[in-house]
Amino acid sequence: MAKIGFIGMGNMGTAILMGALKTFPKEDIVFCAKTLATRRRVYEKTGVEYADSNAECANKCKYLFLAVKPQFYKEVLKEIRYMITPDHVVISLAPGKTMEELKLELGQDKRIVRAMPNTPAMIGEGMTAVSLRKEELSDVELTVLGRLFQSCGRMEYVDEKLMDAVVCASGSSPAFVYLFIEALADGAVRCGMPRRQAYAFAAQAVRGAASMVLETGEHPGILKDQVCSPAGTTIEGVAALEEYGMRNAVLKASEAVLKKCREMS
Repeated sequence: MAKIGFIGMGNMGTAILMGALKTFPKEDIVFCAKTLATRRRVYEKTGVEYADSNAECANKCKYLFLAVKPQFYKEVLKEIRYMITPDHVVISLAPGKTMEELKLELGQDKRIVRAMPNTPAMIGEGMTAVSLRKEELSDVELTVLGRLFQSCGRMEYVDEKLMDAVVCASGSSPAFVYLFIEALADGAVRCGMPRRQAYAFAAQAVRGAASMVLETGEHPGILKDQVCSPAGTTIEGVAALEEYGMRNAVLKASEAVLKKCREMS
């Protein structure tokens, strides 16, 4: 019997499966995807065996990731409902689907974990928020979950009521950062830099700045002040960003994400 199962092989399911392979043998993993072509492609890439149905996948593992889009949850839950036992740990990656809602579908005695990773998990640099009821899980099970999520990057436990905020802070925000990198590169190209170099400089600046926040523990405002010399170039750029509403645009984007999350609930 495999230890870890995945239903769904989109970006997130694939990213976590690839991370799991860093710490668990392929024999401990099983997956199922919607099409045979996808199942064969993932098998050829990873050597991980696949199940022919979602029910079979659920029956073959203990830790089961539901890595399907929210609109397909009802269909998948119906297929696996009678395969899930109180020994399973079901890990849901869907925004807007609460643990209580999943218990209503699968049974109140079932153990549900909610997780919200982001796409940088695909290269081991993800940020995953995890909500669970610790009293329902053993120390061994908590350790396995920690190993799984940390194999894709960083993880933090959060209260379930904060999951929508997590989507704003890290779930959707990589797209905002890519827009910012693209805009920085456009600015450099406008000043004469070749496009390839512009992306390299802009992306490394964002990566380095993010590492400074994480590794120094300093407030981002303090780190910003350290770059802004009196009457210098950087403070002029900061003033322009403030004038054209960068902060407000980001706040409005978070507000839009939150609204959509609540509509999906």
